[in-house]
Amino acid sequence: MFADLPDLIARRAELTPDRVALEELATGRSLTYAGLDERAARAATLFEALGVGEGDRVAILCRNRLAFFEALFACARLGAILVPLNWRMPPAELDPLLAHAGARLLLHGGEDRAAVRRLAAPPLTLDLDGDYEARVEAAAPDVRRGPWPADGLWYLLYTSGTTGRPKGVIYTYKMALANLVNIGTAIGLGAADTTLSFLPHFHTAGINLHALPTLLQGGRVLLLPGFEADRVVELLEARRVDTFFAVPTVYQALVDHPRFGAAPLGHVRHWGCGGAPLPDSLARRCRDLGLRVCNGMGMTETGPTAFLAAPADAWDRIGSVGKPQLLVGVRIVGEDGSDVADGEVGDLLFAGPAVTPGYWNDPEATRAAFTDDGWLRSGDLARRDPDGFYWVAGRRKEMFISGGENVYPAEVENVLAGHPAVAEAAVVAAPDPRWGEVGCAYLRLAEGRPRPAAAELQAFCRARLAPYKVPASFEYVQDFPRTAAGKVQKHLLAGPAQASSARETAVA
Repeated sequence: MFADLPDLIARRAELTPDRVALEELATGRSLTYAGLDERAARAATLFEALGVGEGDRVAILCRNRLAFFEALFACARLGAILVPLNWRMPPAELDPLLAHAGARLLLHGGEDRAAVRRLAAPPLTLDLDGDYEARVEAAAPDVRRGPWPADGLWYLLYTSGTTGRPKGVIYTYKMALANLVNIGTAIGLGAADTTLSFLPHFHTAGINLHALPTLLQGGRVLLLPGFEADRVVELLEARRVDTFFAVPTVYQALVDHPRFGAAPLGHVRHWGCGGAPLPDSLARRCRDLGLRVCNGMGMTETGPTAFLAAPADAWDRIGSVGKPQLLVGVRIVGEDGSDVADGEVGDLLFAGPAVTPGYWNDPEATRAAFTDDGWLRSGDLARRDPDGFYWVAGRRKEMFISGGENVYPAEVENVLAGHPAVAEAAVVAAPDPRWGEVGCAYLRLAEGRPRPAAAELQAFCRARLAPYKVPASFEYVQDFPRTAAGKVQKHLLAGPAQASSARETAVA
């Protein structure tokens, strides 16, 4: 890769100045590439007047909107670092993140004014729905045009905290370019493509799948404040979308939508899925609608694109996350650190230019995340089949041992999701005096379905799983606590799973 990069958005504005870059569907506003470059240059002047300089952190708390990308490219102009914040967090959770990042400026939307007022010690704030617009228009455009240092820090993304305390993942300019190569070559991303961005921009999928790569490639990004099934179906009906990326909960909502199956869907050139495991039963429902949903896997720490199934394999290898993409190094290793044979489950490691250099202001976590020879420990368990396709078995921290046998919850959850009464499942370990640990399954029922008896669910699992993998008890939830990517926060389930007396239990 390069030591320095040109100012990529300024270069894009030179190449395709009049092409529409961003369209804000909530307001009808849009920006061409020339307009985006100018707005970012004016925002850079404004931020500098507010005391932001090279290396300073600019936090942003807002729904998906034009101003997010203006701020992202303004920070690049100044050498500052953007810190997108999770607007779902209460002030008590935002306070430590702002302090940890050391933010000098906080940009926020009007919908978050009340939360900002309740912050314990906020930095200087700027309301994006207040006087931001007038002040940007009044600012002279910053004339700087790079270069961007390839290893320079561009933005921080705080992990979603599936296991506890969030960490600030460092994103560099090189990572953004490497992710463009990885996702761009995987889906054939081109300047004629229009993508829909509704996943939150404080999450890596919200920025990088496919919004930022599409901008760097010269395509059009449609911005929605969040996922709205009716609005998404309307856009599909209007044939406005070429590439589509979503998490499994979004695909579930779409296939359940009364108009989705009748909408013209063939114009969507690529359907991608990641962020959480795609249940086989949901993948088959998509297949029945003619959708080649390409299952993938990555991490905030990998930029995020690491694996993605090819459309040709989407229907034949349901459950596989495909193969490593162009600039991704992958190993699967055993307890001794040596590579395992095909078919064996081991720890999944990553390397390559899209991998983060570490965590912001957390050298201990950075050291723990990498092997001595520089490979990123994903925390996931995986296997490779003889044809080179990869399959994720689940998180190492979620694996438990029952009667001396390893149990991978993701496998059990996938089976349970195939039961007609179950929309979604999450399995955690519970202590057991005989077996050491056994599975406790949390279930979200399919709409309109009665609650099945525990014995029925166990019989369903026994027909498809080894006996030691069959959950010993079952609990029901209206919905799961989730991260922005739709992942279930199992650490919030483990306590109740072990303490509740209301769960259904059957004799194994």
